[in-house]
Amino acid sequence: MGIRTFLLSISFFILFQARAQIATSPAFPVASQEVTITFDSSDESRLGQFTGDLYAHTGVKIEGNTEWQHVIGTWGNNTSQPKLTHQGNGIYELVISPDINTFYSVLSTEKVVQLAFVFRSADGSQQTNDLFIDVYEAGLNVSLTSPNEQTILKKNEAVTISANSSVEGSLLLFADDTQLAETTGTEISTTHQFTASGSQWLIAHLTVGEETVYDSIAVYIKEDLTLEPKPATYRKGINYPDDTSAGLVLWAPEKEFVYVLGDFNDWQINETYQMKKDGDYFWLTIDNLEAEQPYLFQYLVDGSLRIADPYTDQIADPWNDQYIESSVYPNLPSYPADKTSGIAAVLQTGQEQYQWEVADFQAPDKNEMVIYELLIRDFDTDHSYQNVIDRLDYLEDLNINVLELMPVNEFEGNSSWGYNPSFYFAPDKYYGTKNKLKKLVDECHKRGIAVVIDMVLNHSYSLSPLARLYWNDQLNRPAANNPWYNETSNFQNPDAQWGYDFNHDSEFTRELVDSVNSYWMSEYKIDGFRFDFTKGFSNTTYGPSDWGSAYDASRIANLKRMADEIWEQNDDAIIIFEHLADNSEEKELADYGIMLWGNINHNYGEAAMGYVENTNSDLSWGLYKQRNWNEPNLVTYMESHDEERLTYKLLQYGNSAGTYNTKTLATATDRLELNNVFFIPLPGPKMIWQFGELAYDISIDAGGRLGEKPIKWEYTEDENRTDLFQVIAKLNYLKQTYEEFQTNDFTYSLTGNTKTYQLKSGENYVVAVGNFGVTQNAITVTFPKTGTWYNYFEETTREVSSANVQFTLAPGEYHLFSTRQFEQPHIVTENTILERTDEIRVYPNPTSDFIRFESPSAIDQAYLYSIHGSLVKQISAPGKSATIDLTNLMSGTYILKLNSQSFSKTEKIIKK
Repeated sequence: MGIRTFLLSISFFILFQARAQIATSPAFPVASQEVTITFDSSDESRLGQFTGDLYAHTGVKIEGNTEWQHVIGTWGNNTSQPKLTHQGNGIYELVISPDINTFYSVLSTEKVVQLAFVFRSADGSQQTNDLFIDVYEAGLNVSLTSPNEQTILKKNEAVTISANSSVEGSLLLFADDTQLAETTGTEISTTHQFTASGSQWLIAHLTVGEETVYDSIAVYIKEDLTLEPKPATYRKGINYPDDTSAGLVLWAPEKEFVYVLGDFNDWQINETYQMKKDGDYFWLTIDNLEAEQPYLFQYLVDGSLRIADPYTDQIADPWNDQYIESSVYPNLPSYPADKTSGIAAVLQTGQEQYQWEVADFQAPDKNEMVIYELLIRDFDTDHSYQNVIDRLDYLEDLNINVLELMPVNEFEGNSSWGYNPSFYFAPDKYYGTKNKLKKLVDECHKRGIAVVIDMVLNHSYSLSPLARLYWNDQLNRPAANNPWYNETSNFQNPDAQWGYDFNHDSEFTRELVDSVNSYWMSEYKIDGFRFDFTKGFSNTTYGPSDWGSAYDASRIANLKRMADEIWEQNDDAIIIFEHLADNSEEKELADYGIMLWGNINHNYGEAAMGYVENTNSDLSWGLYKQRNWNEPNLVTYMESHDEERLTYKLLQYGNSAGTYNTKTLATATDRLELNNVFFIPLPGPKMIWQFGELAYDISIDAGGRLGEKPIKWEYTEDENRTDLFQVIAKLNYLKQTYEEFQTNDFTYSLTGNTKTYQLKSGENYVVAVGNFGVTQNAITVTFPKTGTWYNYFEETTREVSSANVQFTLAPGEYHLFSTRQFEQPHIVTENTILERTDEIRVYPNPTSDFIRFESPSAIDQAYLYSIHGSLVKQISAPGKSATIDLTNLMSGTYILKLNSQSFSKTEKIIKK
């Protein structure tokens, strides 16, 4: 252990080092001498019995610094990192010559205390854990060699205690003050039974002449396990019986014992914190906690594995928390790096409970849905829930009614798309606090916007405690007895593999899945989920180039089962799959009530760019009827987080003819208006990727596909882009307001240069026509009835006297006609961020008779609009508060706008 001074007081912080698989010659390396490292790849190594080329990622630890220093070369560089020599049978050697100091370029003022290694294969796909070798001072040295790793011992069990020394001398072994053995030489060994529980020091003495040196190992002798039923109210994870107690429950079949280590016991192993056992459950109640005080803790499983609670709602991350700004997440608890390592869980009794303003929210009908997919990281500069709250007026003006957040549960690292999850019940702190996320959901609901979160249950990554509890170190993958994971993915295609694959045929995985979904709906009032890569929800084997699109009955059964469990909790829950499988399977899921992503990026891209030959720009596959589905459950999109941005395509690759050029921004945004007229009004839910409404023109691959993208709110000052915003906002309004856009009675012709469609609801009709070519084109459009038709965007009328009407359209020209006049929506805010208006209260909402507002500063004007944009009431100079009488208004949705010199606030009002 390298402790060469006898310690009288016990500070029991156990560190585990892998000694058995690595040896040195000489046995006591000195920094000023050559040393040969011998590594046995078969001895408890993640490499297994390895025989290929092996390289060392290696450095040293300097006294006073716990970090690796003087690392040689860079990871994966086989020309700069040392190569080991294979001696046969999986045994390798590395000679550090002429001495340690020279080999690692150590400064004369530095003292090396350890050598640090990770041995890796030539391609970096296989590697060991971190391996450390103590470096000694020249002279007398003694080292305890056994027990070498397992320092939690069983009471009344014989334990071998051994040590060796650098020179011959008088060797003694002690357990605390009790001498166990004595000999003269360079080796000593004995067996001993510990009859009492608690912590002790094993100490080796070496005496030569008048000089004595020591080595010591802290061990803990555990008490016999207490078998006792857990309280009936305790569930897996952290329970709070009251404001000063926490009940911890870990489900861990086949595990022998578990201790709880944390701030409340100074991370010391202690009999009081040995968990009781109830079947496959380990549990413990911790008392005398301070209310509202966060405590970090971990489970120490079988004496060697430290994990956070898999069900924790907050983690402490020693690698990434330090980079989270206090403005995003104030008062993060400090991580005790001197006492533990790895991810820790956080418990906190007496937490501040969020007070929900909207208790019961009704999600919009599928046919009215306009979904806005949003990555918080790239939406605003502080990458926070609060940023999104501050921009909700902007999204409300866009008239979206579903906000789809890319993954918000804890993922590995900070800056990420989020598809590398590790903890499923904890919101990622990089975006803010738990209550800020709840406020975001609440504020959305107040505006009539449902919230869907992206959930990744096909796989997780290796920091998940569910993976680490049952892990195969040699093969670096989940162990065969892992209750939740497959050992390997059922997809042999490497492009269809991410992290570690859940076994969705396992009853334990199903229980986990249901717990995750239920938790987010109950705790955060989430309205539904977009599930990532649902093709992975079976164990059917797919070949090396297969994406698993063929009909899979077991997968369908698993997905229907999950959906049924969600609907059991909320029969209106939104369920969206990223499935992208064969139509036969998607039709079955759609007809079951599940919505599915419909990727029409390529065709809409070709249409926008003006490449309309053959079927390149055929938009028909974006309609559920074209797929022979019975239900309008196709979530069609032109862009998503995973596709190239259409504006980038236009500006880079757009078509042209004469002076008409789709590569110019003005023309490109006009083409996107045309696209949207043939996108949003068509029946079924639609999805917009963030900033598509402002013609975001930076490639998905800029800075790396998954890399952070520039945030371009200055787009709101560009007239071309804001014109596009206005068109999309109006189309979204129409979709949610008029039955013609929610109909199942429609016809279409969406191929070629000119495209048209017709929508019918009762005696009301809509007809659209557009020219997707880059030259003038003629088209004959059938109007289902004669008389007056209204041109929505031009706000003019057209008298139709015969069924067939001839149009000659300029490139990019479009029209949307209707038999009844549609109102224009009232856009009530600017497209720029508003001053914070958190302190303005508007209540009660929903309401029957009146609405009241209160503001810390004076309001100049108060306006109440109908959902169609008509001004219903106006109050001039109301001051800091006023009451608006609603008794004479019909039930429905209204928009309240409050203006002052320094801010503007809007809020949707529900009149019951």
